[in-house]
Amino acid sequence: MSNRPMERPYYPIIYVRGYAGNEEAVEETVADPYMGFNVGSTKIRQHWEKGEVQKFFFESPLVRLMKDEDLQYRDVYHGGDNMPLDRDISQRSIIIYRYYDQVSSEVGTGDRPEIEHYAEGLSKLILELRDRLCDDDAQRNAFRVYLVAHSMGGLICRCFLQNPAIGDADAKGAVDKVFTYATPHNGIDLRVIGNVPGFFSRNNVNHFNRDRMKDYLALPNATDEDVRSLGGQFDPDRFFCLVGTNHKDYTVASGWSRRVVGPMSDGLVRISNAVVYGTKPGEQRNRHSPRAFVYRSHSGHYGIVNSEDGYQNLIRFLFGDVRVDCVLEVENLTLPRKVQEKYDAGKKIRASYHFEVVTRVRGARWDMHRRTTSEGSAIFRTFDEMLRPQAGQRSRHPFLFSAFLARSRKVAARRKSLGFSVDLAVQVPEYEVDNRIWFDDHYDGGYLYRDKINLEAIPPSGDRGWRLKYGFDSRTPNQTSRETDAIQRDDGIEFRIPIRQNTRPGIEGTLALVARPWE
Repeated sequence: MSNRPMERPYYPIIYVRGYAGNEEAVEETVADPYMGFNVGSTKIRQHWEKGEVQKFFFESPLVRLMKDEDLQYRDVYHGGDNMPLDRDISQRSIIIYRYYDQVSSEVGTGDRPEIEHYAEGLSKLILELRDRLCDDDAQRNAFRVYLVAHSMGGLICRCFLQNPAIGDADAKGAVDKVFTYATPHNGIDLRVIGNVPGFFSRNNVNHFNRDRMKDYLALPNATDEDVRSLGGQFDPDRFFCLVGTNHKDYTVASGWSRRVVGPMSDGLVRISNAVVYGTKPGEQRNRHSPRAFVYRSHSGHYGIVNSEDGYQNLIRFLFGDVRVDCVLEVENLTLPRKVQEKYDAGKKIRASYHFEVVTRVRGARWDMHRRTTSEGSAIFRTFDEMLRPQAGQRSRHPFLFSAFLARSRKVAARRKSLGFSVDLAVQVPEYEVDNRIWFDDHYDGGYLYRDKINLEAIPPSGDRGWRLKYGFDSRTPNQTSRETDAIQRDDGIEFRIPIRQNTRPGIEGTLALVARPWE
C-alpha cells in the first residue's frame, strides 16, 4: 500500500480477453500468462488489394505499455504468483482478468459458466485491486481503473457496468474509461441465418444472440435489431470502440467465418455491430461513443489487437490531452449538367454518396482512423438525408471522426502544437433518373472531391487563444498555409474550414472541428 494519492491519469489497466470456443482454445488461453495480450506481430498489409506484406515489429499492447518511457506500466506477477500478498502493487499496473481459468479442465473445474458469472468476477477483481492499492478513505474514493477488452471481453465489461443485479456499485463507479477492440456490441450476424440463434448454447455461443444479450445487459426494452445501448449506466464519451474493417485476413475455422459473415466486417463482427451509444447524465438524446476504424481483422497476425493503429488509439484515449470531433456540414451538392437538366424537367433524381476519411498524426506512418470505399467502410449518406431531411428531422451530415491527441514529453519540449491530417474524399455517385441508373458520361471510381487537409492546433499564447493553421495538399503539399481563430462554444472550441469543389458534379460544405480538453 502507499500513502500517495492516485495519480491521474495513470490508473491500473485491466485486460479482458475474448471468446475461447472449444476446450483446446481454453487450455491454450490459460497456459498464457497474459492470455494473448502479449502476442505481437511482424506483419502489416501494405496494400489492401494486392495483399503485399510489409515487415513492422509490433510488440503487443501489453509489452509496449511496459516499455514506454512516459507510461512505465508493469505487470503484477512475481515469483510465479499473481498479485502475491507479500508484494506491493504499483498504481501503474497491468492486470489480466483470468476468467477462463475456471473453465479449464487442468487448472479449473472444467465447467463453463454464463457471462453474468464472469462479470461478477470482474467486479470482485476491481475491489480486490482497490483494497491492495488504498489504505484510507481518501484513496479509496479516488481509486479508478481502465478496462481494455477484446471481442467478448467487451460484453463482459458491459454486463458488469449495465446490469444492476451484477457486481458492486463501488466497483462500477471505479471504472474511469473503457476501450474495446472488435467487440460484437450488437451480437454476431451471419449472412444466411442472421443473428446467432439463441438455441446455439454449446460453449456459450448464444452470448452473441440479441435476445440473450438483452437479458444480461439489462435492456428489456431494446429492439430485436439493436442492443448497442449503454442503457444510461455509463458515460458514452468515456467508452471507446475500435472497429476492424478487414475481413479478408481472418483465418479462423479455415476461413469459413469470414465467408459466412461477409464483407463490411473484421471477419467475425460486422462494422455496424462493433459500436455503442448512450446518454450522458442529465441528457435525453443518445450520442454515439467515440470510435475509430482500422483496416485490421478480428484477430491473428493481421489482427486489430496486434496493431500499431490500435495501440496508438488506446494510449491517446487513456492518456491524451485533447479530443477532436469532426463533421462535414454539407451545404450543396451540384449535379452533372445532363442530370441537372433532367431534374429541372421534373424527373425524379436520386443519389447516394460515399465519404472516405483517413486521419493521421504528424510524423506517423500509421493511420489513426481509416474509412474507405475499397475496404468496405466508407460513410454512406443520401442526398435527401443531408440536404432535404424529412419534416421534424435534422440534416444527417457525415460524422467523420473522433480523435484523441497527446503531446509526448519529447515532442512538447520543442514543439507545443498538435499536428494531424485529414484525407477526405467524396466519390461521384451513381445517379438514378426516374429509378433507372444514369450511365451517360459516368466513369466508375471518380471523385467529386479529394484532398488532404493538414492541421496544426496552436495552444493559447499571450493575448491570443487557441488557433488553427491549415493547408490543402492540392495547393501547398504537406504544409499549413492558412490560419483561423477558434469559436468559443459551451462544450469546447470550434474551428471551421471551407470545403469547396466548384465543378459539376461538386460539393460545398464546411469542415467543423470541435476540440475540448480530455483527461
